[in-house]
Amino acid sequence: MGVYLDYNASTPIDERVLDKMIDIYRNHFGNADSRTHQFGSSAKNIVENARKQLGSLLNIPSELIYFTSGSTESNNMAILGLESYGHETGKHHIITTAIEHKSILKPCEHLEECGFEVEYVRPHEDGRIHVEDVLNRVRPDTLLVSVMHVNNETGTIQPVYEIGEALAGKEVYFHIDASQSCGKLVEELRVQKYDLLSISAHKMYGPQGVGALVIKNKNGKKSALKAIMYGGGQEREMRPGTLPVALIGGIGEAASFLQDEYQNNRKKYEANRKMILEVLENSGIKYQINGDLTLGIDNTLNISFTDFSSEALMLTLQERALAGISNGSACTSQSYAPSYVLQAMGLDNQRIACAVRLSWGREAIQRELISQITKIVKAWQV
Repeated sequence: MGVYLDYNASTPIDERVLDKMIDIYRNHFGNADSRTHQFGSSAKNIVENARKQLGSLLNIPSELIYFTSGSTESNNMAILGLESYGHETGKHHIITTAIEHKSILKPCEHLEECGFEVEYVRPHEDGRIHVEDVLNRVRPDTLLVSVMHVNNETGTIQPVYEIGEALAGKEVYFHIDASQSCGKLVEELRVQKYDLLSISAHKMYGPQGVGALVIKNKNGKKSALKAIMYGGGQEREMRPGTLPVALIGGIGEAASFLQDEYQNNRKKYEANRKMILEVLENSGIKYQINGDLTLGIDNTLNISFTDFSSEALMLTLQERALAGISNGSACTSQSYAPSYVLQAMGLDNQRIACAVRLSWGREAIQRELISQITKIVKAWQV
């Protein structure tokens, strides 16, 4: 199958997380909302402990955390959950960016159909949104600003800290999609100001199918966010449905060990990136890095190999069982459409067609693998 280099799509599950989940499935199978017996109490204890573990990683009170099925659901809750409040207050203006995940863009499109005005801020060619391009659009009727922390395609870190500082105290909700940064940029998230924050476990060595939405009080008042689904009273009536105890235990376990290991992991991410860039520089091939390296997270590179289509390279690596890479978000990879993120950055169509994304974890990447990839590209370019 080759070496896995698509961590931004989904990370492998950590063995410690898997062991924790297997124990829960075998020995703590009760419904966490069953209050009439010990089986339910045991399950509830696991849920609340996971809430504390995630709260500790983020340095926030655990009661601010609401478990979901992942960042897609969390993002939908954060945006659609403010619709009623927007109508009640006459705040029908939303600001987001043109490079957000589809789970942000699609709910925003839905609200446009419901009478909201949405402005989509474009990044500059370096892949980064400029703070003033966001703040200059804020109006008295602005309901929400939603900006991702790290772009999933380019790895570019967005200026959410500066935006959060500027919006603090204003009657504007600020939402951050932290799917690619939670568990990695730990210190940054701990000091970040926001009202809503989305997290997904499978981007941080946890299981697929679980995530969280952090909901903070707004200027001393209870958040105006409302549920977008209805059923039981789970998660304080914000998100109905029987809680997946084993999955929640898994995200808690991942948060716990990442709190201890994130600094060492960052060194490993950085070592991999340094090696890849060295091999590329010494290879003699023609390539371009998409996005400013000084603004990027250490586990991601978006590269255009001149005159070598991304589809051809991915198929070649797959056929030779060398590596698994991608050319964009896993949620849109089946469409084979040009990357809307790279288009928003103003890159030309040829450069976009040649772009691939490499994303990795804490495991060391062998220099020889990257050398083999460059040899494939060089043979095509000659």
